[in-house]
Amino acid sequence: MSDNRAKDAITSGATSLGIEFGSTRIKAVLIDEQFETIASGSYEWENQLKDGYWTYDRDLIMTGMQTAYRELKEDVQQRYGVKLQQTGSIGFSAMMHGYIALDANGELLVPFRTWRNSTTGAAARELTELFGFNIPERWSIAHLYQAILNEEPHVAELQSITTLSGYIHELLTGERVIGIGDASGMFPIEDSSHAYHPVMIEQFDKHVAGKGYPWRLEQLLPVIRLAGDEAGKLTEAGAKLLDPAGDLQAGIPFCPPEGDAGTGMVATNSVRKRTGNISVGTSVFAMIVLEHELSRVYPEIDMVTTPDGSPVGMVHANNCSSDLNAWMGLFREFAVAMGYESDANELFSVLLNKALEADPDGGGLLSYGYYSGENITGLEHGRPLFVRTPESRFNLANFMRTHLFTAFGALKLGMDILTEQEQVAIDSVLAHGGLFKTPVVGQRIVAAALNVPVSVMSTAGEGGAWGMALLASYQINRDGEQALADFLEQRVFSGVTAERIEPDAADVDGFGQFIERYRQGLAIERAAVEHLS
Repeated sequence: MSDNRAKDAITSGATSLGIEFGSTRIKAVLIDEQFETIASGSYEWENQLKDGYWTYDRDLIMTGMQTAYRELKEDVQQRYGVKLQQTGSIGFSAMMHGYIALDANGELLVPFRTWRNSTTGAAARELTELFGFNIPERWSIAHLYQAILNEEPHVAELQSITTLSGYIHELLTGERVIGIGDASGMFPIEDSSHAYHPVMIEQFDKHVAGKGYPWRLEQLLPVIRLAGDEAGKLTEAGAKLLDPAGDLQAGIPFCPPEGDAGTGMVATNSVRKRTGNISVGTSVFAMIVLEHELSRVYPEIDMVTTPDGSPVGMVHANNCSSDLNAWMGLFREFAVAMGYESDANELFSVLLNKALEADPDGGGLLSYGYYSGENITGLEHGRPLFVRTPESRFNLANFMRTHLFTAFGALKLGMDILTEQEQVAIDSVLAHGGLFKTPVVGQRIVAAALNVPVSVMSTAGEGGAWGMALLASYQINRDGEQALADFLEQRVFSGVTAERIEPDAADVDGFGQFIERYRQGLAIERAAVEHLS
């Protein structure tokens, strides 16, 4: 798009803004009516372990949001010579799950508890049995019930609970709503009504009735909205919070806030049945849009929804790229010590491509990148671990392949349930995340792990913030009652190219050998957790 056209879109408000709070970066993306990114901004951050909980401070949340927006605004000024004062629509997304507990004044009763916490095992097990529906440890209802089991005093003061995206949305619009995809990571959704499951709501209220709390669960949960629904407008206070400089105008319509799972589906055009996507970052999750319900409850499978309410089987592993990134940092330190100032992207490319020279199974090496607990393998805490035998073929290529393999180890165990036990059909998987910026390598590894074709679109680097901007654009630019899947296929992705890689037989066999070693070695990881404090 020419600079003049982009400038006209900005000054006329023919744009959509998406901001996503990822686990390591907050990113803001501004798109035009052709869905092209015309400006962006970001803020790097990390969660912290405080008093036994993984969290982000409220001040850091505000600073990160304002910084990402300010950078985007500066990008607009530098590129096009105009001041950003309006957009056609806005949407916020964030890491799903977790627990934000608010009092009657909208103040946090306890620090934000993120999805990464594995402190709710007792609550998750009890609720799963009560509902006959899998309640993962990450879900908001598990966090709430664990607080009840722990007899935490803040529970009696609750006015509402929400997710990070819902919290930001309410601060900026005054509306206590949430997109259905994010809502499906708080409490089970009834497919037919697109509402919180009424029977389970009643079961929960009866289960805690003896505690004497002055609330009922439905009063605490945010109101559900589907993609395309109205979800509020930017208030004067919200405009000042997002843009302290005071340039942004109030009154801009907001789409429903969503979770990063939903924006991943949108950014990869994976909202139709039999489609799937895999999102790679600090955590990794695969989502398959289902044709039918699963035959029974599996603790490894989350049942969530697309942003327009279709059921999705989601396999979520808490750990993915953190340990790989740590090793990359070590290699970079070595390069600097040797006098080589290597670019981070170049370093990643060189080292990741070494994995393609490795033995198919990684040479008998084994690692676990468990920075935190891992629900799929039943570990409440994590210890990053690398193990080999004297007979292992220890070289750089095998080392890199092993760390790529293990990034998808826990995910593989969960996906096997869908494909082998439930016979879920997957035509192909679309992948996105920073790993796939290096061509071929990540795709080959994922194709080997899942034994399905893996595609990466030319838009893969855009990520969840772009997906959120698309949902904001859908809010105002769809044709009448046009379905989200049709809007994406016909208008957004009609001319987008995708690189597809089929599973390589040797890679699949090699990953099979590795994953068996991974299963057997879990006892080593458990021992590390037990003995290394």
